[in-house]
Amino acid sequence: MMRGGLGELTGLLDGTRELYADDTSAIAQLDRWQQRLREPLRLAVAGMVKAGKSTVLNALIGEQIAPTDAGECTRTVTWYRYARTARITARLVGGGEVRLPVTRSDGALVMDLGGRQAEDVARIDVEWPSESLRSTVLIDTPGIASISADVSERSVRFLTPTDAPSEADAILYLLRHIHASDVSFLEAFRDAAAGSSQTINAVALLSRADEIGSGRIDSLLSAARIASRYRQDGALRSLALGCIPVAGLLAEGARTLRENEFSAFQELAGLDRSIRDRMLISVDRFTRPGEQTTLSVQRRAALLDRFGIFGVRLAAALVRGGARSSSALSERMVQQSGLIEVQRFVAEQFRSRATALKARVVVEGVEALLRDDPRAGSDRVLASLERVTANSHDLRELDLLASLRTSGSDLSDDDAVQAERIVGGAGTPALSRLGLPDLATTVQIHDRVEELLARWRSLAEAPLSDRRTVELCRVVVRSLEGAASELGVGRRSDRSAPDVVLAGGPPQRLG
Repeated sequence: MMRGGLGELTGLLDGTRELYADDTSAIAQLDRWQQRLREPLRLAVAGMVKAGKSTVLNALIGEQIAPTDAGECTRTVTWYRYARTARITARLVGGGEVRLPVTRSDGALVMDLGGRQAEDVARIDVEWPSESLRSTVLIDTPGIASISADVSERSVRFLTPTDAPSEADAILYLLRHIHASDVSFLEAFRDAAAGSSQTINAVALLSRADEIGSGRIDSLLSAARIASRYRQDGALRSLALGCIPVAGLLAEGARTLRENEFSAFQELAGLDRSIRDRMLISVDRFTRPGEQTTLSVQRRAALLDRFGIFGVRLAAALVRGGARSSSALSERMVQQSGLIEVQRFVAEQFRSRATALKARVVVEGVEALLRDDPRAGSDRVLASLERVTANSHDLRELDLLASLRTSGSDLSDDDAVQAERIVGGAGTPALSRLGLPDLATTVQIHDRVEELLARWRSLAEAPLSDRRTVELCRVVVRSLEGAASELGVGRRSDRSAPDVVLAGGPPQRLG
């Protein structure tokens, strides 16, 4: 997080507000930026039609509150925020708002626009008492490249506006395979989300990973290999910080698993193996009447709707493997779904940088305002902007990370990979930056820091290094110093027993 960043930015906005006190439009925009700085990370979920956006969003929240059908609500931009009391509000085009009823059906939230069309609604705000929403505002968007041009345009206009920064701080972009439409959208989002900085603040999710390999138990292993190839893809690498396979339907079902569903999986697991294997050959076979089970055809069909054939196969296997309760089964299914990897990535790459990502929007926005409508005193605010940018190492890291991904550098391939990791390309925790395991000893950390600092200071001082390379090396050195400070590593001292640094904690003495 930007050290002292919020205070500096608040002062910057207050100073700008004084210059534009007579401009109601400018004041309203400054107020929106101020509010944005106070909010949690805004994380949008986007992708082409049928990519599984709503199921992933439900899995992240841990409840079925995002509509997954083809109703009007799936054609609107919907914001999900934390609140103590559930409330749904439709913001209408042209102004005004309408409270919508909070209704559940079979455990899922039902949103009813009351006869209004999606074209009449600017957005829907859902306030919900979910702990998952305390640290993240989630935004569900209509499918891109939809058959309906209006629906697709709604997402594009919201996430990649041409005349303002994007309202999303970062994005989970779901894809089933890399398509030209995916690349075009991610390019536009990168430009809109951070203007000239070209900050990369997207991650690609290889969604519906359970469908790879016809839903076999090893489907996610196949998806992981494909995701690994995608991470090395030139086009995607410059637009997304990573690519993670995720089985959204499995994750949603696991996080909302019901006792009667667990009982059904227990029955399947207890069947004779030949009967069970025959039933699970295909969707058609699983729902065929007359199979040797007490589960009705309707109940089996409901399991497929909730978990897919892969989820049903996996759940039965996990029960056979020792999942003795619904909570144990839920936990193991979540682990298999890829959701934990997505949550970890969001925490390490986006939430840890939330203030810097928001600061980039504010800096770009205020600069544009001063440029388009200069006022007496603009020079003073511009000087403050330059100080904020110069003093914020987090912003410089974002710039360097984007530069390494998009335009490259004069470094060797090995040095470029190392620089990217040190500035947080593989995660912002200090040990990740240093390329060390979670249980690294203090001696190992000290030696690693000294080795890396010597290397990057040497590159910065090399006679043949040009100015751009020198600046790059200085940013890397500053990141190394920050990692060492975070881990409490100073001068080497005599130790009777090695210290161990646990992930997320200070050094601890063993023995």
